[in-house]
Amino acid sequence: MNFDFIYRSISEALPSLKILRNEPMKNHSSFKVGGAAEIFIEIESEEQLAGAYALLREMEICPIIIGKGSNILVRDEGIKGVVVHIGEGLSGIKVEGESIYAQAGATMASVASAALRESLAGMEFAHGIPGSIGGGVMMNAGAYGGELKDIVYMVRYMDEAGNILETEDCRFAYRHSRFEEEQSIILGAYIKLEKGEKEAIAAQMKLLSEKRMSSQPLDKPSAGSTFKRPATGYAAAMIDECGLKGLRVGDAQVSEKHAGFVVNMGNASFADVKAVMEKVQEEVFRRFGTMLEPEVRIIG
Repeated sequence: MNFDFIYRSISEALPSLKILRNEPMKNHSSFKVGGAAEIFIEIESEEQLAGAYALLREMEICPIIIGKGSNILVRDEGIKGVVVHIGEGLSGIKVEGESIYAQAGATMASVASAALRESLAGMEFAHGIPGSIGGGVMMNAGAYGGELKDIVYMVRYMDEAGNILETEDCRFAYRHSRFEEEQSIILGAYIKLEKGEKEAIAAQMKLLSEKRMSSQPLDKPSAGSTFKRPATGYAAAMIDECGLKGLRVGDAQVSEKHAGFVVNMGNASFADVKAVMEKVQEEVFRRFGTMLEPEVRIIG
């Protein structure tokens, strides 16, 4: 793949786009890990996205789409391809009655705050989840008993042919949606909430925020929960029972505060993180017969 040619072609055809060469992906990942992307495109509008996507289709290039990068782990070799980043220009939030339309680049915290301002209840669980609506919808993000599937009733997206569509058929499951299996790009989500008492909503957000701060290693780079919840039991409890808190390879470590998190202690590499994850999987399988499945999305 001739990346110089691809870079020139996109730059000439779409001069308004911000396009970077050899962009370090650790700058776009909450884990602060990963090599460089050969081509990194910043998208600030649906029009830019449609233009870039059409051009990439013509060149038969399937890009990697990222938002806030809060659930990705990029390999040390980087990404030998094109990364499309949904930027701040696609972070609009519109409230109408008890419904909210949030563009893909809006953070879940900002949407939850918008709900609070309008005294809308039902999104308190998402206030502390890092990441964007687009990424959250793709993996059906959730916490403390709530998931986006409980409140998202329609998704706006661009299919692989470049058509902009809306669907109620998201096929949500635990940490999964249909969009993980398609080449479509999530543009935004329609969220249905209900009227509540602003003080009660704020109190619940504060309670969950304090719970997160007291139990999770929020002061260290990570991708949140490293492993999905298994069919029986809880990943963090299993890891803890195996005595793996503090397990370290290089600068990657199983958090001593929360066993469900692998954290970057300074300058961890992908290889460090992967080694820790594999050791955890091996020990949990040996002890419980359960193979933990990564929740973090490995790319590159």
